[in-house]
Amino acid sequence: MSKAGLSLFDTRLAIPAIFESFRKLSPVVQWRNPVMFVVWVGSVVTTVLGVHALGGHGEAPAAFILAVAAWLWFTVLFANFAEALAEGRGKAQADALRATRKNGVAKKLASAARNAKVQVLDSNSLRKDDYVLIEAGDIVPADGEVLEGVASVDESAITGESAPVIRESGGDFSAVTGGTRVLSDWLVVRVTANPGEAFLDRMIAMVEGAKRKKTPNEVALTILLVSLTLTFLVVCASLLPFSIYSVGAAGAGSPVSITVLIALLVCLIPTTIGGLLSAIGVAGMSRMMQANVIATSGRAVEAAGDVDVLLLDKTGTITLGNRQASAFIPAPGVTEQELADVAQLASLADETPEGRSIVVLAKERFNLRGRELKDALFIPFTAQTRMSGVDLGVQAAHKAHEGDIAVAAPATRQIRKGSADAIRKHMQTVGGDFPKAVGDAVDDVARRGATPLVVADGTKVLGVVELKDIVKGGIKERFAELRQMGIKTVMITGDNRLTAAAIAAEAGVDDFLAEARPEDKLALIREHQAAGRLVAMTGDGTNDAPALAQADVAVAMNSGTQAAKEAGNMVDLDSNPTKLIEIVEIGKQMLMTRGSLTTFSVANDVAKYFAIIPAAFAVTYPQLKALDVMHLNSPASAIMSAVIFNALIIVALIPLALKGVKYRALGAGPLLRRNLLVYGLGGILVPFAGIKLIDMLLGAAGWV
Repeated sequence: MSKAGLSLFDTRLAIPAIFESFRKLSPVVQWRNPVMFVVWVGSVVTTVLGVHALGGHGEAPAAFILAVAAWLWFTVLFANFAEALAEGRGKAQADALRATRKNGVAKKLASAARNAKVQVLDSNSLRKDDYVLIEAGDIVPADGEVLEGVASVDESAITGESAPVIRESGGDFSAVTGGTRVLSDWLVVRVTANPGEAFLDRMIAMVEGAKRKKTPNEVALTILLVSLTLTFLVVCASLLPFSIYSVGAAGAGSPVSITVLIALLVCLIPTTIGGLLSAIGVAGMSRMMQANVIATSGRAVEAAGDVDVLLLDKTGTITLGNRQASAFIPAPGVTEQELADVAQLASLADETPEGRSIVVLAKERFNLRGRELKDALFIPFTAQTRMSGVDLGVQAAHKAHEGDIAVAAPATRQIRKGSADAIRKHMQTVGGDFPKAVGDAVDDVARRGATPLVVADGTKVLGVVELKDIVKGGIKERFAELRQMGIKTVMITGDNRLTAAAIAAEAGVDDFLAEARPEDKLALIREHQAAGRLVAMTGDGTNDAPALAQADVAVAMNSGTQAAKEAGNMVDLDSNPTKLIEIVEIGKQMLMTRGSLTTFSVANDVAKYFAIIPAAFAVTYPQLKALDVMHLNSPASAIMSAVIFNALIIVALIPLALKGVKYRALGAGPLLRRNLLVYGLGGILVPFAGIKLIDMLLGAAGWV
């Protein structure tokens, strides 16, 4: 799926949004937004009053009442347009995803064996726990877990990345997604989702703004806005008698019309934020989608903005992930070249990035090149032994034992490289010593944040190869920004404490968890949550699922297992662990946008108070003339100017609501001060200038 989003006012979005704005005029839709529902009711009432005034029986001139009614309807329509525009971007993304979902055929297996009986049927007929065979060229018919086989899979329809990925049974890369295509080989897959419940279906549902539920903070803000609206309703209701009876300071005042009271109510309730609140939330999820992250709910996006603690895997997130050999540190009595020669022999069949880097370093330092080894038995690395290497002379010795050759067999030469603990145990097995100088070198390498590999030839330890894990450029500055915002960063690694401490210091994280096991991650998350903090983490393996389920913001990698994706409340389609920092920034930006526009809206209402109150009640209460600081043309012009400004300001703020305010790495205090200075003060000054300008234009048009 393409990451490029449509521009805010692209005709492909704007035209459908205009039609959707009128559809949303239904009272059933308007009732969901109490603030705008009040404006909708006011629009209906003033329209009825305006039609009645056309017969010459109105409380005010028909042109005035109908003009107020028209701009009140525009206010509702502009709010609808903002929401429809935000939802339209999500629907466009959903349509792109729907295009990737194809109902094809599936090769259902009678059992989990590849040679089991095959039944060809429609992919919609598959159910959870069915077994399917997927061969080269086939579309993956449903979400599933690979049970057998290894294949190259094209996931560009989902992730937007053209490079194929490998999916295989076991490990953390065993999940396949319906709608992707197998390019080579074959897979036996167990279906993990029923029709309509697949990952692609959930993605489509989540990116459609119409299906977004209000988040807790949004609900709380809505309650506040409703409270303010009710307060002004009570005030206006208390003034209603003045619209019926002529009452003044001396009993000779003029009545205040119902139209003026409705205009007063609409201008003083928080219509600006009320009209844009839903659009802000929908746009937040849309920005997350543009980052190629699927959030399962608006709550997850909002929680990302409130995160206090980030748990970050070291490999691939903080460091580049591919450790490279950087130095040979020989034991006493051993030359560096001797160590390099043996280390290269032990790495010739090692296809890991670390093993290849040892071969390259020996070649660069001493011009040692790969040799063709005869009678060699290569020992692969395993998690149990934590060693690899080569045995030389094994086959020759075996032939001599069987009498195939007459000469004496050469002695077997055992070359090993591995962790210090593994080589130490190996030395005990073969009767060798582990020199103290080598142990000191291991500790020195670990303190520098590097990984030590010890090399042994037979019963003799030759020295240490230093593997350096490179910290990503700029990551320390990112962590400093997070610290300014009050976010604590914790590095998670399986390295020993010495190595973890050195890398943590170089990267600038606040804390680290070394030699981490799944239960350690879970315990750490619970510890922070017990202290009242919100925790975010990433994961891709089945062993990460418990911690992901516990975390407040859990980002599962799309390349990971089905268990991890089901446990998380977000899925990163790019499978980039560093994305967690960007996710937090998007969440923060959404909260900052909501806070900024709320501040602007409340300040707006304060300014409009000085425009409409003196004009509306100066005749009834001449004392209020002292508050007429704007010196508008007439009461009718003042009221009309405020109503027009109230509608147009929503249109002016739609781009800001959808794009979000500029993200700044600031703490709560500085952010609040900046918010009050820019949006608070701006919210007071802009209405004065805007209303005065509209009043001047109305005066020039002869509308006074």
